Amino acid sequence: MQPGDEVKLVLTAIPDEHWHVYAYESSVPETAISKPTLIVLQRTSGWKYSAPVASEEPHQEESGLDEPKYLYYHEGPVSWTTTLQVPDDAKPGEYALTGQIGYQVCSEKSCDMPVAAMFGVAITVGDKYAPGATPLAFSEGGYNATATLATQIPAATLVGVSQEKAKQASQSANAPGLAMTLVFALAGGLILNLMPCVLPVIGLKILSFTEQAGHGRVRILALNITYSLGLISVFLVLATLAAFMSLKWGEQFTFFEFRLTMVILVFVMALSFLGVWEIPIPGFVGSGKSNDLQAKEGIAGAFFKGVFTTILATPCSGPFLGPVFGFTLAQPPLVTYLIFGCVGLGMASPYLLVGAFPGLVRFLPKPGAWMETFKQLMGFILLGTVVYLFSTMNQDYFLATLALLVGVGFACWLVGRISFAATFEQKLRSWSVGVITAVGIGFAAFTLLTPSDTHLDWQPYSPQALAAARAQGKTVMVDFTASWCPNCKTNLKFAINTKKVEQVIEHHGVVTLLADWSEPSEEIENALAELKSASIPVLAVYPASGGEPIVLRDLLSQADVLGALEEAGPSQSASSGTKTALKP
Repeated sequence: MQPGDEVKLVLTAIPDEHWHVYAYESSVPETAISKPTLIVLQRTSGWKYSAPVASEEPHQEESGLDEPKYLYYHEGPVSWTTTLQVPDDAKPGEYALTGQIGYQVCSEKSCDMPVAAMFGVAITVGDKYAPGATPLAFSEGGYNATATLATQIPAATLVGVSQEKAKQASQSANAPGLAMTLVFALAGGLILNLMPCVLPVIGLKILSFTEQAGHGRVRILALNITYSLGLISVFLVLATLAAFMSLKWGEQFTFFEFRLTMVILVFVMALSFLGVWEIPIPGFVGSGKSNDLQAKEGIAGAFFKGVFTTILATPCSGPFLGPVFGFTLAQPPLVTYLIFGCVGLGMASPYLLVGAFPGLVRFLPKPGAWMETFKQLMGFILLGTVVYLFSTMNQDYFLATLALLVGVGFACWLVGRISFAATFEQKLRSWSVGVITAVGIGFAAFTLLTPSDTHLDWQPYSPQALAAARAQGKTVMVDFTASWCPNCKTNLKFAINTKKVEQVIEHHGVVTLLADWSEPSEEIENALAELKSASIPVLAVYPASGGEPIVLRDLLSQADVLGALEEAGPSQSASSGTKTALKP
């Protein structure tokens, strides 16, 4: 790639038969009933780029609604091409290109949940380069995060404004624009306090206002300044990530590890609100005992409340914030820090105001038993936030995450049973057992309940499919399984869906059929009866020679499966043809 050249970014979707993917949109329309394909470039090294162009015109179908009147979708393979312009003065070296694509696929009967993926590639500019296509590296993302990011990319960037030109414009004629952006940042930060993600913790802060009413003005001011510092500190961290790592507002939610951490954090907060356990930070939540409702709010508790409130706010992008964060895309670090700091100051302004004028909270009722009820209600709202965070996850990790929360809940319950008068050794023992249990359950859940790296080419079982494969001289392996069968899942994870089994199946040309008995099926019941089985798991291997099937029941090992495949032998076409040797 040479300075002045064009780079073509091509993303291709290939829907399965009878499925379609929705057409590209720059953002999700308010009236959308199905999720469009979104393509958002995050890091472009300041290069100009065009809007994505589809290789095929989408189909148009009446929606049956007033708005939207039509749905636009692609039934077959479609590619979206974005053209990037390498600057004439680009220096030799590697340039990073990153972005996200969000999409939803549907059939005539149902739709999958919208999903997203992050992509990235390193583009080499210089005299020596290898021509041809460079594959993109993909990782898991979240559609909601991609949709939020799409609203933060200003139109000027989409039509191609280089970072250098944007910087020059901001240094010359954009001083009034910066001033207005700072005003919007303050207003947007203030409105963030009303976002659904934040309200539960704001309720906790209201409780602290009630408690503060009986203290001196200096302490009230100190607590609210500390809360505001915790709040603003997160914005400064986000500003650092935006200025030096091109991480946009809310982009941390595109990382599964961060979303998982947030699910755990919000869940343990909810359990604390509900009185299951107490967070060991003075004044952070309170134990829920009536005589502790008057407990003083701690400085550490105030700071971490501010931190937690801000982290919960980042999935939301209220009014004014889209243009505000879009403005930072082409700004120097100092301006980015200034804008993020103003958003934080706007969000903190009510608390600073109450700290300076404590009389503003006189309308709140006096401390009493109502505070405990209010706190527990906020706990249920936090549990609702956990449900929302689940909606941002890939469905493959739902069950494992839920199992992990059971372990985390047990740990919180165990810690909550510790007496206040317990010795340090007793508290340490309870904490250790709780943490080890939660980690162990989480490790087991993500080992057993998530997809394997090895993927066999399973085809749906039917008597016709089995007969046809055997008539062609194929060795056939049928796995009788169900979603409600834990032993079946264990067999699949550790004995069947393994790399060695995959190599033998590929080498022997074995046909793999999946008999899913999750729902009633007379065909599967009859097949099990023929194998003299009345329960699952059952793995049956039918030799290509036409002999009796080799039947394996109950819990299996990888050696059991490999032994059955070797005993059955290869398919006739596989045994007569030339095959590549198996890898050790």
